[in-house]
Amino acid sequence: MKAYLMHPAKNFDADQDLPGHEATLRKDLELDVLLKIMADDDDFVLDIARRVLLLCFTNDIETIRYRHDVLWDSLKHPDVVRQMYTLTVEAIEGRKRCYWSFSSDQPSSILHGSVEVLQLFVSVLQKMRVVADACIGQFGSRGLGNIFAMLRAEFSDDYLSGVQAHLKELKFRHGVLLSAQLGSGNEGTHFMLRRPKDRSHGLLKRVFGSPSPSYTFRLHERDMAGAQAVGQMRNRGINRVANALAQSMDHIMAFFQMLRTELAFYVGCLNLESRLEALGRPVTLPDVSDAGIGPRHFSDLYDPCLALSLGRDIVGNTLNTDKKHAVIITGANQGGKSSFLRSVGIAQLMMQSGMFVAAGTYAGALCNALYTHYKREEDATMKHGKLDEELGRLSDIAKEIAPDAMVLFNESFASTNEMEGAEIARQITTALLDRRIVVYFVTHLYTFAHGLMECGREDALFLRAERLDDGTRTFRLVEGAPLETSYGHDLYQEVFGKRAGT
Repeated sequence: MKAYLMHPAKNFDADQDLPGHEATLRKDLELDVLLKIMADDDDFVLDIARRVLLLCFTNDIETIRYRHDVLWDSLKHPDVVRQMYTLTVEAIEGRKRCYWSFSSDQPSSILHGSVEVLQLFVSVLQKMRVVADACIGQFGSRGLGNIFAMLRAEFSDDYLSGVQAHLKELKFRHGVLLSAQLGSGNEGTHFMLRRPKDRSHGLLKRVFGSPSPSYTFRLHERDMAGAQAVGQMRNRGINRVANALAQSMDHIMAFFQMLRTELAFYVGCLNLESRLEALGRPVTLPDVSDAGIGPRHFSDLYDPCLALSLGRDIVGNTLNTDKKHAVIITGANQGGKSSFLRSVGIAQLMMQSGMFVAAGTYAGALCNALYTHYKREEDATMKHGKLDEELGRLSDIAKEIAPDAMVLFNESFASTNEMEGAEIARQITTALLDRRIVVYFVTHLYTFAHGLMECGREDALFLRAERLDDGTRTFRLVEGAPLETSYGHDLYQEVFGKRAGT
């Protein structure tokens, strides 16, 4: 039994190593806010959502669209997906509660524990089959459609009734029927479990019918050695059955675990969509294209982490960055530049993981990795200056980065003077663009931004944080040439009053 809800022909590998810079991504993009909402106090959903988001760069378009189909079905039938997830948890947690049923590694203990767990599993499978029967024809995705079709085909009433009958029989309430042969030294060998006599016949036939010839002996109640010998013979006889049953239990348990893992991702998506909808913010399934200079345009793109943190509607951006490898963002302080940068990074992760995107509409191209290089607060314990620290982090990125990656810079190289910072930014940005790497750069380095614009690069787009004539920030970005000022005096006057500026 396979889940196949995350990939068309394989299960999701939750044990893959996460990228070495995953902690940096989570910090700079504030992903923990998003993950907390997706988890809704379920630590398992939290871990799976984190892994799916940060392992997304190995997904191809086929996988992403496959997940989109499953997600679309999930959004249309959230109660069914949540119910299936709850049933997998019931099975897995039930197995944990049966831990003491396996009191030893003896075949009798293994058999007893396996029977108890499999009875629980059969009960859960019956409930899943009921859900599947109620959902006939409702799911259009291959992933969920195949799961429900498999449940209906493999676990019919007759099949489950037969399994329950076998499990009841394997409790051996009427004793164990074994056969054996005598080996060397009259030692017992070739122990074999046999089907017990048919007890379905009536009492009179069993009492007055012609009995098969047999010999009987009884152990004295104090014959401990004899009881031990009989117990050993019993264990040898049921050993193969105990092993087969334990393997069946492990097989079904693995199915429940994988199904829970893959459903957890979609449950997290449902939790997130529900919260964003309550805030009045849209989500959309993106139009995805291959890596390279592909379509990158969107409407009402917003930072979902900011919206969730504030608990209210926020301003989105509508832009067309098609055929642009560099997007340079300047303008007024506290005008929404950093929020926009986060929205771009989060949208890339959400798109490539097979999720919806926090936007009204969204079309984007794949990248093979995402890196962030944000300014850091002064660290009194640092052995080197801030510029050295920035260059050190950039060196770590350079060791890993490859064409078709994306880098988000936020106020990088502002720790040195204007001319030096601008030259460093220019050389790094030019080198990255020459290597076909997408760059989004929020900066106050006018010399850098203006100089790049003067080069007349057709693959560069210049945006400014919009500021009205009265100093009001709209928190939208518009196309425009870099300005020499970031209007810091607006904020100064807002905090200290107009008299402070005189």
